[in-house]
Amino acid sequence: MKIAIFCGSSAGHSPQFVESTKVLGNYLARNGIDVVYGGGNVGLMGVIADSVLAAGGRVYGVIPEDLKNKEIAHPNLTDLKVVEDMHQRKAAMANMADAFVALPGGPGTLEEIFEAWTWAQLGHHAKPCAFYNMNGFYDSLKAMIDTMSTSGFIKPEYAQMLIHVDTPEALLSAMSVYQAPKNKWAK
Repeated sequence: MKIAIFCGSSAGHSPQFVESTKVLGNYLARNGIDVVYGGGNVGLMGVIADSVLAAGGRVYGVIPEDLKNKEIAHPNLTDLKVVEDMHQRKAAMANMADAFVALPGGPGTLEEIFEAWTWAQLGHHAKPCAFYNMNGFYDSLKAMIDTMSTSGFIKPEYAQMLIHVDTPEALLSAMSVYQAPKNKWAK
């Protein structure tokens, strides 16, 4: 199994973000899960790659040419694919991955996981999408998604299709039993 991980090119202010990312990476590698990510060697991106590699796992990076130097492409990955732009990055990661997970990050992280979630709603894939809620990072976002649902902008089944967990064990457990709802426009 390959999990696409979206996360910050920064490490954040709390050391807990780095520590929890290391724990997750180690756990994924020990359980034979490969990681697909943005290919950078900085922030939580570098931490997830380094922790998976240190535990003997495989990491596949996908990085746009213009970010190769800015995000400092990781030199020790199992494989690094350089693409033209962010659209190609997301498409390549989506094709390679069996699931999608957002760790803490900024607007790029949200944009990536929201696109994967939207594709799932539309029936473009039936892969699980998860928010790894370390240190309560995504509590407010979960509340906003619940508000979108109770306000009638998201059907409950599409809000509930998102996995919200805060441990590696819960993540893999939820993904192992995930069943995609019927796509949004299916009759």
